[in-house]
Amino acid sequence: QVQLVESGGGLVQAGDSLRLSCAASGRAFSSYAMGWFRQAPGKEREFVAVINTSGRGTSYANSVKGRFTISRDNAKNTVYLQINSLKPEDTAVYYCAAQNAGIFTVVAAAFNSWGQGTQVTVSS
Repeated sequence: QVQLVESGGGLVQAGDSLRLSCAASGRAFSSYAMGWFRQAPGKEREFVAVINTSGRGTSYANSVKGRFTISRDNAKNTVYLQINSLKPEDTAVYYCAAQNAGIFTVVAAAFNSWGQGTQVTVSS
């Protein structure tokens, strides 16, 4: 199993930007599709963004499209989520996840490995 560690969350004001990072262990990072998901208290985990193995294909939830950008650096075993124009409704724990077979999917249950999450809190 791959170990994933998220960082970059924090307490910010609406309109601010954050860059979340997810560092992955192992030598097979470039073979994983990588995703970001988020979960607010009392709500189900929801899809945010996914990136394919090469980094040239991405998909986003409609709620974040145009504000969030997912990217990856396979040489550094790291995936990023650039978040701009933060809104209070973006408040959640953000998780990165790996799809070990390289399947490009938005379905949380299809991802095999998960980080512990990083808290993003946006005040109004």
